[in-house]
Amino acid sequence: MAEDQVRTTTLRTPLGRVRGLGSAKSGVRHWWVQRVTSAALLPLTLWFVISAALLAGATHAETVAWIARPWNAVLLLLTIGLSFYHTALGAQVIFEDYINQEWLRMAYILGVKALCWLLGLAAALAVLRIAV
Repeated sequence: MAEDQVRTTTLRTPLGRVRGLGSAKSGVRHWWVQRVTSAALLPLTLWFVISAALLAGATHAETVAWIARPWNAVLLLLTIGLSFYHTALGAQVIFEDYINQEWLRMAYILGVKALCWLLGLAAALAVLRIAV
């Protein structure tokens, strides 16, 4: 009987429990994606920092050859994509928390997302031009 009381004292509706959504309808997904991208970026950033340190003093041709290796190109593209995606998600949270005017909040969010897309595509194109 105590277990039944615990189930009935929840404030969430049965449909809400089935869907797994909170009152905002998307906050859990956003939170979860931020955590997953940050966890993926930890080893990628460590790899990138170590690689950049090992390339210190390398010639331009050596650096281009390093980027052209398939494994390095794939890891660079992954780092670029996840970094800009994670940045856009984090900036969105900041704007949602601290900007009160709806139109200004949306303008900032859309602007940051557009900037992240533009810079991410430019960086990915630079890697692909070398690697392919």
